[in-house]
Amino acid sequence: MLASLILFHFLKLVIMKINFHLLFYLKKQKNYQDGPAAIYMRITVNGKRAEFSAGRECEPRRWNARAGRGIGTKEDTRTLNTYLESLQAKVKTAHQRLIDAGKLITAGSLRDQFMGKEEKCRYLMKLFDEHNANVEALIGNGFEANTLKGYKTTKTHLEGYLQKQYKKADIEITLLNHAFVTGFEFYLKSTCSCSGVTAAKYIKNLKKIVNFCVANSWLKSNPFINYKNSAKAKERLFLTQHELDVMTDKKLSVDRLRQVRDIFIFCCYTGLSYADVKKLKRSEIGVGIDGDKWIFTSRQKTDTSSRIPLLPVALNILDRYHDNPKCENKDLILPVLTNQKMNAYLQEIADLCDITKHLTFHLSRHTFATTVTLSNNVPIETVSKMLGHINIKTTQHYAKILDLKVSQDMALLKQKYARG
Repeated sequence: MLASLILFHFLKLVIMKINFHLLFYLKKQKNYQDGPAAIYMRITVNGKRAEFSAGRECEPRRWNARAGRGIGTKEDTRTLNTYLESLQAKVKTAHQRLIDAGKLITAGSLRDQFMGKEEKCRYLMKLFDEHNANVEALIGNGFEANTLKGYKTTKTHLEGYLQKQYKKADIEITLLNHAFVTGFEFYLKSTCSCSGVTAAKYIKNLKKIVNFCVANSWLKSNPFINYKNSAKAKERLFLTQHELDVMTDKKLSVDRLRQVRDIFIFCCYTGLSYADVKKLKRSEIGVGIDGDKWIFTSRQKTDTSSRIPLLPVALNILDRYHDNPKCENKDLILPVLTNQKMNAYLQEIADLCDITKHLTFHLSRHTFATTVTLSNNVPIETVSKMLGHINIKTTQHYAKILDLKVSQDMALLKQKYARG
């Protein structure tokens, strides 16, 4: 954070060294023959010029081109020179304003500042508010409530960062730079105690706003161009086949636990997420290319199609809830509770099954990807398709090769060398 302040003040000093040259001169028209000529102003910065009318005229014979002023002591000449002096003072004031704002000084920006035509200022937090309002309006039509919650949390953290680092409630987007991004990351990890993965999510949300600004040419350079996040994804938990069998075969006397266990196991053998199994309708169960029952649905998160052949364990669970009143009334395949209750009851089930892992409903998706499919030689491309992933790299985050699979593969290799 200290580095970002030092960089800001360093840039301000650099800007202060960028000076300008102002010249008043007479501009004669192409067909000029005689009489007063228009007085023009020329601002030069680093060899680049910006020219515009001063709004006055002067006879060429009464004009000192070297001094850029009128010649003589008559009242009209003194009035003209006083006016030109005032224009020069205003240009100097405009130059100082650009310095104070930390803006890039060019002949064009200095001219626009002088003429009151400076570029419209856009502020980060205001853009975030507009973005979040758009997301909120599209909930259920491309966005989910949890997505909006993440953006709102990012905005809250940015507000805290701005207050602590810059002592202000908002900042012009033109002041965003590499130091701002790295400073925000440090703030998230230190002050907010965010993990590397969590901080990366908030940084990603900020990057979306920045990319929007770059796309609209509001930023001349991208603050993220040299930024690289070093956060490593956490090792994803999953159930082994033994743990999965223990949970499947466990006799549970409490209906609510039995119901949650069945839905969890169903997702372990189908790879459906909580949101997808909750909305899954009976009409989305159909006959696949092989003549057996398949799930034909679309992922709520990405709106991508997902086609999943139903394994025997999953089919048995579906049959078990075929006559469930809640399922019949709402055309649902399973009576899914709230995510909060599902996770709470899963922990009870884990204790009853002597499973020491912290169970959450999403762990079923990891189990499907790792234990049920990949460890049984199902190609990762097929797993990716069933999970409804857009990019196979996403599947690789779920797919952890089990020690058992490594052992089996190496055993085959040992046999090959033994025969040789």
